[in-house]
Amino acid sequence: MINVPESTIYKFDAFCVDSGKRLLLRDDETIALTPKVFETLLYLVNHNGKVLEKDELMSAIWPDTIVEENNLTKIISVLRQVLGENPGAHRFIVTVPGKGYKFVADVQTISVEKIPETSDSKPRSERRSSKRFAFTAAGVIAAIAIAVLAFGYSFFNDQRQIDSIAVMPFVNESGNPELEYLSDGMTESLINSLSQLPKLNVKARSSVFRYKGKETDAATIGRELNVQAILNGRVVQRGDGLTLYLELVDAQTGNRIWGEQYIRKQTDIISLQSEIARNVVDKLKVKLSGADEQKLAKNYTENVEAYQFYLRGRFHVFKLTPPEIQKGISYFQQAIAIDTGYALAYAGLSDAYRSLALGSEMPPIEFLSKSKVAAQKAIEIDDALSEAHTALGMTIFWGEWNWNEAENQFKRALELNPNSANAHLFYAHLLSNMGRHTEALAEIKLARELDPLFPFAGALEGQFLFHAGQTDEALDRLRKTSELEPNFWMPHLFASSAYIEKGMYAEAVAEACLTRKLSPVQTNSVAFEGYALAKLGRRDEARAALDELLKLSTERFVPPCHIAQIYNGLGEQNETLTWLERGFEQRDPKMTFLKVEPKWNNLRREPRFIDLMQRMEFDK
Repeated sequence: MINVPESTIYKFDAFCVDSGKRLLLRDDETIALTPKVFETLLYLVNHNGKVLEKDELMSAIWPDTIVEENNLTKIISVLRQVLGENPGAHRFIVTVPGKGYKFVADVQTISVEKIPETSDSKPRSERRSSKRFAFTAAGVIAAIAIAVLAFGYSFFNDQRQIDSIAVMPFVNESGNPELEYLSDGMTESLINSLSQLPKLNVKARSSVFRYKGKETDAATIGRELNVQAILNGRVVQRGDGLTLYLELVDAQTGNRIWGEQYIRKQTDIISLQSEIARNVVDKLKVKLSGADEQKLAKNYTENVEAYQFYLRGRFHVFKLTPPEIQKGISYFQQAIAIDTGYALAYAGLSDAYRSLALGSEMPPIEFLSKSKVAAQKAIEIDDALSEAHTALGMTIFWGEWNWNEAENQFKRALELNPNSANAHLFYAHLLSNMGRHTEALAEIKLARELDPLFPFAGALEGQFLFHAGQTDEALDRLRKTSELEPNFWMPHLFASSAYIEKGMYAEAVAEACLTRKLSPVQTNSVAFEGYALAKLGRRDEARAALDELLKLSTERFVPPCHIAQIYNGLGEQNETLTWLERGFEQRDPKMTFLKVEPKWNNLRREPRFIDLMQRMEFDK
C-alpha cells in the first residue's frame, strides 16, 4: 500500500483526490478509477514536484509483483485521458526522458482530522481544535454540496435520452499485440449490435477507428463525429480471464455518465457482448420495441472458438492487402467449419472474396461467384441478416449486372438495418452507375452522416458527383478527402479522371502517377495516365502504358476496360470496342460504368457499343 496520511485530500485545478475514500472528484462529479490507476495518481500527487523514477513507481504500485514497464506507461496514458490533457500539453503529468514522471500541478494538501468535543470556555489548544473543527466542518459542508450537485447532474442527465453515440476502439491492455483482434472485434461487434436500433445513430467502424491509438478529447470527437456520447473501453485478457472497463462520456461536457467493470471468463465472451449492449442502451435511455430487444439479444453463434475465428477474419480482411485478405478467408472458413450455421461468418467470407475481385483485380468470374455463394448461404441461414443482403447485392451488381435484383437486395438490407453505412454507400454506387444521380447523392449523404470520416465514402461521393456532371464539386470533395487521408489512393484516381474531363491532362497525369505509387496493385491509374498522355499528344508514352497493360494481361487478370480506355484515348476505335466486348465476356466489373463514364461518349452512336449497352440491359 502507498504510505500517505489515513485521510488526506489533495486539491489541484478542478480535481480533488480523497485518499481515505479512494475517490477522484472533478468539480461536481466522481470519476471512477481502477485500483492501480488510483494508486498511481495518489502516489504522484503525494510526491508533487518530484521526479519519480519508473522503478520507484512500479515498486510502489506493484509492491509484491514483477511487472513490465508497459503496464505503468498505459496507466499514465489513462490518467492523462482522465485529467483531460491534450496530446503534447502535459499540464499535470510530465514525462522526464530517461527517468520517469513528475506531477507538476499546484497541489493543496488538506489533512482531515477527528472532530473534537467543544465548549464555550476552551484553552488555547482546544481553540486550535475548534478552528480545525470549523475547517473540517466547512469541508464536510463543501463535500455535501458537491454530492448534491453531482446528484443533480446525474438526475437530470439520466432523464435525457441520448440518440447518437461513437464507440471508440477498445484499447488492448493485455500486453500482447496478438490480441489486438479481440479488442478490435469486440468494438466492432458492439457497433454492429447498437447500429441495428433505428432510434440510435451509431457512427460506423471506419470513422471511429481513425482515432485508434490517438489521444483525442471527448469534445473534439463529439464535434467531428456529431455525437452526444462517447463510449471508451479497455480490454485485458490474462489466461482464461477477461476484464473489460467501460466508460460512457458526455461528448459536450466531458462528464462521465456511466462506467462499469466486467470480469468474466474467456468462455463467456459471447454473452458478455449482449450484456454490454443492453447496459449501454439502458444508460442511453433509448426506448426499445420488442423487435429491438430481440436484435440486442441475438447471438450469431454460441461457439466461442468460432466467434474468435470470425473476429480474426475481420481483423485481417480490414488490412485490405491480398495476403491479409487470404488470411482472413482462412479464419472465416475455420469459423464455419466449427459452426456450419454461422451466417455472419459466411457474410464475412462473401465480403473477402469480393474484395479480392474488386480491389486486387483477381478473376471476377471466379471470386465474385464464390462471393455470391457465401452470401446466399448466409441468407439461407438467416434471412434477417442485413450484412448478407448487402453482400449479395454487391456481388449481383458487380458480377451479374442484374440491376433490379441488386437494388432489391440493398433495399432489403436497409429495411433490416437503416443505420448500415455500407448498405447506403453501396446502394448509392448502384444508383450512380445506373444514372440515377439525384438518388445516388442522397444515399451517399446518408452514408457519410453515419460514417463521416471514412475516406472511401468521401472518394466515392467525389466520383458520383463527377458522373452526375458536377466536376468542380467532385474535385472539391476529392481534395477534402485527400486532406483527411493523404496516403489514400482512391481520391487521387478519381481526381485524375475528373481532370481529364476538364481537359487538364497534365494534372490528370500527375494524379494518376501518384495513384500508382500509393496503390501499385490496381491498373486503373495506368489507364487514366495512358488516356491523358494520348490527349496531350505524347503518344509514345501512351503506347508504353498500353504495352505495359497488354503484357501484364498475359500474366494475370487485367480489367479489359482499362486497356480499352487507352486505345480510346489513342483514337483506335476498333481495338477499343474489341476490348470492351472482351470485358463483357470476362465479366469485368468496370463494365458497370459504361452508362455514366464520359470517356465513352464518343462511342455512344456506334452499333457495337449500342449492342453492348443493350446486352447489359442498362435501360431496364
